[in-house]
Amino acid sequence: MGVRIRGVQLFIIVLLLASAQVCCAAPKYLFKVASVAPEGSVWAQHFRDFVKEVGAKSNGDIGFRVYLGGSMGDDRVMYRKMQVGQLHGGGFTMTGIGAVVPDFRVMGIPFLFRSFEEVDLVRKGLDVLVKKAFAEKGMEFLAFTEVGFVYTMSTSAITTVAQLQASKCWLPEGDPVSAEFFSAIAVSPIPLTIPDVLTSLQTGMIDTVFNGLYGSIVLQWFTKAKFITDTPFGYAYGAFLLDGRKFNSMPPDYAEIVRDAASRHFQALLVDTRKSNFDSRAVLKENGVVFVEPSPEALQELVDRRDEAVIRMTGQAFSKEIYDETARLLKESRE
Repeated sequence: MGVRIRGVQLFIIVLLLASAQVCCAAPKYLFKVASVAPEGSVWAQHFRDFVKEVGAKSNGDIGFRVYLGGSMGDDRVMYRKMQVGQLHGGGFTMTGIGAVVPDFRVMGIPFLFRSFEEVDLVRKGLDVLVKKAFAEKGMEFLAFTEVGFVYTMSTSAITTVAQLQASKCWLPEGDPVSAEFFSAIAVSPIPLTIPDVLTSLQTGMIDTVFNGLYGSIVLQWFTKAKFITDTPFGYAYGAFLLDGRKFNSMPPDYAEIVRDAASRHFQALLVDTRKSNFDSRAVLKENGVVFVEPSPEALQELVDRRDEAVIRMTGQAFSKEIYDETARLLKESRE
């Protein structure tokens, strides 16, 4: 009797182990992806939802191992890791991935957009060109991501060009668009990666940065930069990319599952990001952040200098073709 019971117990254990192996089987297609977006942010939350849906619809055959908060380095390090197979994609900023696909930088020209309606029209109009440019570099472009309109944020009020010129201003490392603009307005910025900004604010190495309202909260920059110049300096965005060869190794129906889920989840992310930026204004004010109005003369001078800088950027930071198409789409939206 005892032998029979032990035999039944052994059989049950074997069944449980077999079941566990099925449940925990490694995905057939595992993508290791990274982002500088912090855990718990709206960007991270939507990406987790995307991952869950793709896993469920593929019966666990497609999986993602996610590294957030810059744990895999900045965009340039992430891209290098993609080149050697340590990563298979991620969420990239316009600045970081612009070194690989320069035309992706064009929407980051300072003072380019006046509204989200203009942003959406231009983004949609450039979609085919952007996907083609990334495909030529061996990457599958799945979705735009958005930081939103970015503002000048500083440790003391900045309302004039002279005050901006006197500041210790941050330049996103590897961003020739911003570099050319700062040169045009006689600002000598300090280039830093995003993960280095907060520490540099805390030590006084820099005193002026640029971010979206929500981004300044999740990255904690607002704890040091207590003044915000209340007009958008520019528009910040990014891309969700996967390694093209690995993506194309999946069956077409699996590739479609990923594309479809990315389209819906990242559109929902865009809506939530804009809401988070809107809500963040009140949160920042409650935490002692002061919004200051720039002088009309300062704004006009910045726009004039921007136009001069664009002439030098075109053909260098991005192609004439992509800029001309952007300008055409903007003109169309304003007519």
